[in-house]
Amino acid sequence: MDTPGNEPRAFGDVLASWRKRREMTKKALAEAMDYDPSYISHVESGRYPASEDFARRAEAKLSAGGEVWQAWQDNSASPAASAAAPSSAPGGLVVEDDHAELHYANGIYTANMRRRLRNAGPDPVTRYLARISVDRYPGDPARSNVHYRRDPLTWDELGLTAHCDGEPMDWQVKHDRDSFKEIWLCFENSRGKFPLYPGERATITYAYTVPDTKWGPWFQRAVRLPTRHLDVMLSFPADLEPKVWGTETSTTAEAVPLHNPITRTQRGSDVLFAWAPPIRPWAPATGWNGAFAPGRTRRTRPRACAPAAIG
Repeated sequence: MDTPGNEPRAFGDVLASWRKRREMTKKALAEAMDYDPSYISHVESGRYPASEDFARRAEAKLSAGGEVWQAWQDNSASPAASAAAPSSAPGGLVVEDDHAELHYANGIYTANMRRRLRNAGPDPVTRYLARISVDRYPGDPARSNVHYRRDPLTWDELGLTAHCDGEPMDWQVKHDRDSFKEIWLCFENSRGKFPLYPGERATITYAYTVPDTKWGPWFQRAVRLPTRHLDVMLSFPADLEPKVWGTETSTTAEAVPLHNPITRTQRGSDVLFAWAPPIRPWAPATGWNGAFAPGRTRRTRPRACAPAAIG
């Protein structure tokens, strides 16, 4: 048992030590783990908590003899971290790690979602529900309705792809409306079925694109399953001079400012904005709302905010 005078070594310190021992840069480790380099920096500095999925991948890529994994377990065994463990959803799924990315370039928004799932229920899970919703004129619903009736969001422009642990996933349409799509991501494809059995874990990823004429500079991440860790990253061309701010929402309280700041870093010609809350449970019906507004565009006046949401 750790005492106040014998506290476990910080996970970020252990990670950095093993990364340097393996003579890997943050970028090299990030590529090996399929994470963003800025996330590695945030974890090593202690600004962001590491998820279980992150710790497992780091242990595997660094071949640390269990030391990285043990450091994560030691740090996660604190009272604050233990209290953050969410209960399971009625269907049994728990999201252990939720990573959402949004990139903007050449008039196109590209969304990439990665979720580490655990089946905490008694029955196999065969599908996962995903939602995509856009609203070009949020302050004027009548105008938005006209806009999407004339130019609806289409499956062709979305170009949706989905994978489970690298295996392609079939998907089925549940709702198909002008500005709202709801899709079942199925744990199966033409080669067979791979349900998520009780006690098993899997990482699903899905991606899609939306033109800025239909999306607009606003992003919402809705939490619909018990979620242990959540982080969001937004990327924009630096010459747009983007600014990002956000709020947290729930069904029991009005929107409040984020509990910790959004970080801003420059990578080449892009600006990255990243945010992750302290380790705590995210219950269903809570969420993260982010707004972003370029200070200027290349040849046009500043644009007004318009929302888009994913689930």
